[in-house]
Amino acid sequence: MKKRILCLTLKQSDLNYKENIFSRLQNGETVLPDDPEMPHLIEAFYEIKNKLNQLNNSSDPHEISELLSEITEKKLENVTVFTPLYLNYGKGITIGKNVFINFDCTFLSLGGITIEDDVLIGPKVSLITENHPLEPQHRKGLTGKSIVIKKNAWIGANVTILPGVTVGENAVVAAGAVVSKDVPENTIVGGIPAKIIKTIDSV
Repeated sequence: MKKRILCLTLKQSDLNYKENIFSRLQNGETVLPDDPEMPHLIEAFYEIKNKLNQLNNSSDPHEISELLSEITEKKLENVTVFTPLYLNYGKGITIGKNVFINFDCTFLSLGGITIEDDVLIGPKVSLITENHPLEPQHRKGLTGKSIVIKKNAWIGANVTILPGVTVGENAVVAAGAVVSKDVPENTIVGGIPAKIIKTIDSV
């Protein structure tokens, strides 16, 4: 409660600065727990949670799409989502056309997530753009690095993609993989950590 009162009594110049915490994380800056903008970050999480609860309790595909558009603040076009879906910050997510997202996915998006057109995302996929510093004295800090999934990629069931990874166009990530490095276009990767298994012949 004390933190919330402090947030409400900041000067206008501080409020303008406070709104930049999300862009700071997307730019790779480390944000520490005592950062003056942290209350704004937490408040945003709970605002998203209310809409996410509505989305996950809906059985109407149109309503789900509309709610996800509100959460991301971007109009979605022919995006299918099988709920439940778990997000912490919707504005950090951009989703292209004709995307399919299967059951029980988790997107931690403070670092920014871009999913391009025609991407298939299997069940229980985790896209994690957030990390913590290795130094023990800063371990509770938060850093962000974006994830980009290029056109027509297929992310298999129970895949985890870690901060800073780009999955190339037409690539396939095999089920259960943990992806810590970029995936070249027209390749299949799998394993922990994910490695190239084979290339895909493109037309």
